[in-house]
Amino acid sequence: MRFTVLGSGSRGNATLVEVGATCVLIDCGFSLAELEQRLLRAGKRLWDLTAVLVTHEHGDHVRGVAALARTYRVPIWATPGTARAAKLLGFCREFDCHAPFAVGEMEVNPFPVPHDAREPCQFVVGDGARRLGILTDVGAATPHIVASLSGCDALMLECNHDADMLATGHYPPSLKQRVGGRHGHLSNVQAAALLAELDSGRFQHVVAAHLSEKNNHPRLARRALAEVMDCDDQWIAVADQEQGLEWRDLR
Repeated sequence: MRFTVLGSGSRGNATLVEVGATCVLIDCGFSLAELEQRLLRAGKRLWDLTAVLVTHEHGDHVRGVAALARTYRVPIWATPGTARAAKLLGFCREFDCHAPFAVGEMEVNPFPVPHDAREPCQFVVGDGARRLGILTDVGAATPHIVASLSGCDALMLECNHDADMLATGHYPPSLKQRVGGRHGHLSNVQAAALLAELDSGRFQHVVAAHLSEKNNHPRLARRALAEVMDCDDQWIAVADQEQGLEWRDLR
């Protein structure tokens, strides 16, 4: 099992997870042309995709989903609320975000999250022995989130903003309130507090994701998570908006 990030941030998100012959894209916030270039960088093509799992309907997560389904007939999976909000009805397979399901050789465990979307969720995916937890676009930790992510072998964790940078930045007050609110995005401090609650004994990789380009810096995100993991800052990976993250194996 392995994973790579094609891009992470407010201008587009996509994560690729491979289990055996199954290759699943989690979100597609890029045009087909941009997605193809990013896939090529990872050694993959559009027709290699087994399915797309969608977390929620915001444009930086679904921009290319409908075109991918229509042009390449890639199966799309989303919650009923996301399918309706993203106008994916007719070519979308719906799932209950409290019930696990399988896509090819991959086990998928969705879980609901507080975010300002219709029926948002995040995922834990695995091969039966190893599990990758993905948590971005969430405003606050919940006991169910902690239970879902504990015991994973790798974690992608939102570190959207530094609270001080957000407070003193140029966003209008309404946007600051939205980003920092319970249905917005996790700050570095919130992400670190959540990480501290998890059973992290199996972690092979910890990836800081969905960093704001205006209200955060990789150095700050790394430092916050490294303090919890008691590791060198450089052991914490950062998923970049442009470069993404190279393939990481789960062994």
